[in-house]
Amino acid sequence: MKRILWWLIAGTRGGVNRARIIMTLNERPYNANQLTELLDLDYKTIRHHLEVLMDNGVIVSQGNGYGTLYFLTRDMEASYEQFESIWNQVRAST
Repeated sequence: MKRILWWLIAGTRGGVNRARIIMTLNERPYNANQLTELLDLDYKTIRHHLEVLMDNGVIVSQGNGYGTLYFLTRDMEASYEQFESIWNQVRAST
């Protein structure tokens, strides 16, 4: 998971937004519309980042359509301290 997180957060464009989504979903599950409002991002941007995070095993979804909620995977929950360390290093270098 550590390598994936480095790539998703520090190695690609959009890493800051993906980090914000991860931190928000660590608090509780949200749907895409709620994330759009909370993070003040375009809906299409949120959907793109959610797909990237799901494709890489960082989040999972439950439900269908508008009510689909997004959660951190168990692996991500177990690796959250690694994520925080990576995020702190990325923030410090910018």
